[in-house]
Amino acid sequence: MNISVFNIPGCIAGRECVKIVPMVNLRTVFMGSPEFARTILQALIGKTNLVGVVTQPDRPAGRGKVLTVPPVKVLAEEAGISVMQPERLRRPEAFDQLTAWQPDLIIVAAFGQILRQNVLDLPKFGCINVHASLLPRWRGAAPIQAALLHGDNQTGVTIMKMDAGIDTGDILSQQAVDIAEQDNTASLTDRLAVAGAELLLATMPLYLEEEIQPTPQDNALATYAPMIKKEDGLLDFSEPARALVCKVRAYNPWPGAYFQWEGQPIKVLSANSLSETGLQPAQHGKVNGMPVVGTSEGALVLREVQPAGKKPMPGGVFLNGARGWLNNGKGAG
Repeated sequence: MNISVFNIPGCIAGRECVKIVPMVNLRTVFMGSPEFARTILQALIGKTNLVGVVTQPDRPAGRGKVLTVPPVKVLAEEAGISVMQPERLRRPEAFDQLTAWQPDLIIVAAFGQILRQNVLDLPKFGCINVHASLLPRWRGAAPIQAALLHGDNQTGVTIMKMDAGIDTGDILSQQAVDIAEQDNTASLTDRLAVAGAELLLATMPLYLEEEIQPTPQDNALATYAPMIKKEDGLLDFSEPARALVCKVRAYNPWPGAYFQWEGQPIKVLSANSLSETGLQPAQHGKVNGMPVVGTSEGALVLREVQPAGKKPMPGGVFLNGARGWLNNGKGAG
């Protein structure tokens, strides 16, 4: 497959480095919401004429349901860029505003809404997306979590020409990123955002000058990463320990991996697996001063936990105050 793979910063394998020049006259609209998208937007400021930003509405978040502003909106307002927050992009008034901005290019990163054909057709140079996986692997809403959940050793970022499908458009460029053993969704997201921002800046001049040949995805290799739900974080100790470690990494920071003990949730922030402990599934134990829980294959070592209403703590500290842990052989299920 003939995909232009960039070696950051700004070099294509087998070709001379590309000089990244500001595209100050290019009328650009950016669409995105979370921290990942904020990093991409930050990289674009000053490189192109950002005429507008589209982001999700302010929404209640956290236990107190405090109205929370998307990180992209905060940055856009600081930079003096016009912001639109449509509940649904398909509403006529949203399209009217997009039309009024007269974009030459729309750039999307973790926006969370599907772009209809009228939006895709609006800009002269179409719409491009910064996606946090090596497409066609992990199309969908949660590619970073999916890579961790399935124990992938490598992921990456893809710059894609958008079409009407979900992450099905032609590939413009890709950059692989290795997944470290200690990575969770928070740390991996940060690294992929930086890689995506740098790759986007290297790709845009070549794309605009039609020096990149878009490459269709191989649909036969596609995998899908569905949206994560809050209940996905509940740990099932009838699963193998290694699978539970993947869940702990994938669900940190949200929704958080957890189990119930003495009627209260215990959030697991960091864990590793042991092959043999002699514990039955859901049975509690202690290994080298750390709390462990038996699974169908091996045991889960609770390296860092957060009991309900308390701050995160090392597993050993939790164990010292967890009276009855070793006597409660079935309390972890």
